[in-house]
Amino acid sequence: MSQTVAELNVYAEQMAGRARQAARRIASATGEQKLRWLQRVADGLREQAGDILAANEQDLAAAAEKGLSGALVDRLRLTEDRLTDIGDAVVEIGRLSDPVGEIIESNRRPNGLLVTKVRVPLGVVFFIYESRPNVTVDAAALCVKSGNAVILRGGSEARHSNRALHRVLTAALEAEGLPGDAVQLVETTDRAAVGEFLRLGQLIDVTVPRGGRSLIERVTEEATMPVIKHFDGICHVYVDASADEQMAADIVINSKCQRPGVCNAAESLLIHREAADRFWPSLAARLQERGVELRCCPDSAAGIDGARLAEEEDYATEFLDLILAVRFVDSIDEAMDRIRRFGSGHTDAIVTESLEAAVRFQNEVDSSAVMINASTRFNDGGQFGLGAEIGISTDRFHARGPCGLREMTSYKYVVHGTGQTR
Repeated sequence: MSQTVAELNVYAEQMAGRARQAARRIASATGEQKLRWLQRVADGLREQAGDILAANEQDLAAAAEKGLSGALVDRLRLTEDRLTDIGDAVVEIGRLSDPVGEIIESNRRPNGLLVTKVRVPLGVVFFIYESRPNVTVDAAALCVKSGNAVILRGGSEARHSNRALHRVLTAALEAEGLPGDAVQLVETTDRAAVGEFLRLGQLIDVTVPRGGRSLIERVTEEATMPVIKHFDGICHVYVDASADEQMAADIVINSKCQRPGVCNAAESLLIHREAADRFWPSLAARLQERGVELRCCPDSAAGIDGARLAEEEDYATEFLDLILAVRFVDSIDEAMDRIRRFGSGHTDAIVTESLEAAVRFQNEVDSSAVMINASTRFNDGGQFGLGAEIGISTDRFHARGPCGLREMTSYKYVVHGTGQTR
């Protein structure tokens, strides 16, 4: 049953108020407490695997009835292996050094004052996300480990999975003597509730949206607090004239096919004309064998059975599916110009044997992650050694790229004196 705006306002304010109180306690929790909590979460995921997977089956059945796309169903699905991976990520986060209280720098002033720059939590995080229930655990683990409270608003398509996972998270908090309100789950599926939370800039310090462009645009427009975000994952692979043929093929196939429904999957392939004859026909065949639909420029479509001519808009589209836009280019400059024009600043890769080309690409392509002879799929918090990520930011402030523990902190200055006055 839908709620009135007034009821949603009260609901949001009360939840955010509890999170604000919990944030104060979590900020002063010891590293040992947080480590024990993370271990309890990992243990709980293993012990409650049956209940979690049963809840996920309910969501998958509902998704089938609603006709959700294959990419969305893949994001939604939990398996024993994926649940094990989630637990492993929690343990990995536990192994990382606790950022809270870290002294970033310090200096002794001529008057004797000791000025230190100390890492501190952001406070209360409102996290909005779609489909992927594993993100429920990743976000909670990162926020609590970095001293923050978090309000989780998952998509309605994953509500049973998220509830099951949330029970594990809060039970572990309470068992460790930490406030259960440090990790709260928005139970209402009313879309208007999001707007009520976004108005609470006095209680919520930062919002992180993770989902489709329409969601992120709405959050950006309505939020009264800072937003950590990226709009699209229009990722490119550029195959340079000097590229090794086998390496290039492996990187392109992995970037596109390994998991096409995620933001760091390649959506556009640029091939230098000097590499095209020896490289493209065999790669096109391998891509098509994997079910990839090729949308090509006239030159790259020539001689490729089943290829369709690309529209200009295809080069600016995040397909999140087995679809790849392809174009031949005459130079690295043309490739970088197209990345600048059509890319989203998320992840872009070059395959090259030329040091000069690699250096130019890394210096001139302005993306949150630039890959040199590696798949775009590596732009990921876990793959970067961050344990996990709460999202990937294409902004320049306050964080960029995968947002792990340190990206969920800020800093303050602490000054020690011996009675100095000015």
